[in-house]
Amino acid sequence: MSDMSSDKPEDNSFRSAPPADSADPDALDRVVASAAMGLAAEKGWRRVGLLDIAHAAGIPLSRFHHRYRGRADVLAAVSRVADATVLAGDGTVDPTESARDRLFDVMMRRFDALRPFRDGLRAVVRDLPGDPATALAFSCAFGRSMAWMLRAAGIDPDRRGGAALVAGLGTVHARVMRVFLNDDSADLSRTMAALDNALRGAERWGATFCRWTRPRGPLGKPSGTESMSSGI
Repeated sequence: MSDMSSDKPEDNSFRSAPPADSADPDALDRVVASAAMGLAAEKGWRRVGLLDIAHAAGIPLSRFHHRYRGRADVLAAVSRVADATVLAGDGTVDPTESARDRLFDVMMRRFDALRPFRDGLRAVVRDLPGDPATALAFSCAFGRSMAWMLRAAGIDPDRRGGAALVAGLGTVHARVMRVFLNDDSADLSRTMAALDNALRGAERWGATFCRWTRPRGPLGKPSGTESMSSGI
């Protein structure tokens, strides 16, 4: 046990460092996301603790713990920063564009917003399978992010079948993320190609799924013209 009476002064620098404005949750998220991903890039996500992040971000624990109770909350902050960037540039949905094209634009804006965190995200993707509790806790926040990306593209995830759309977009995001993390092209051309292919695949799957599950008429033919592919 260490000597409690040691004359060595306690390191309280992270408590006295100028913190982000806690009245602005978006600003707080940006500071925490940047600190966390910087540490993850430096020493691996599995070695990054909340105390490390609070210290690096210059946020007193008394403020930090109100918003970030676990490492999943920190990952959610990274996700919210990207979401906020996309939604800040949200304009009127162009009705002449297909839903898939609108969603492509939204998701590429999101990947572009994640570029400053890419080194840290590589460590997260590598280490997160070894921390299933954090991965499970983060899944809810990730689903909310995907729902907002659908809304930004003019697709309503709150309607019937929206949960399938959210899950489908989450699968697309996870698949394309692997490409994005190693895409060294200046214009993210490899990421764009992977996203286009993944969205087209999701659209085909959605059309097939709806043919299987669409209510049948009296002659055994599908009733109505709605399909999941109309949403993606």
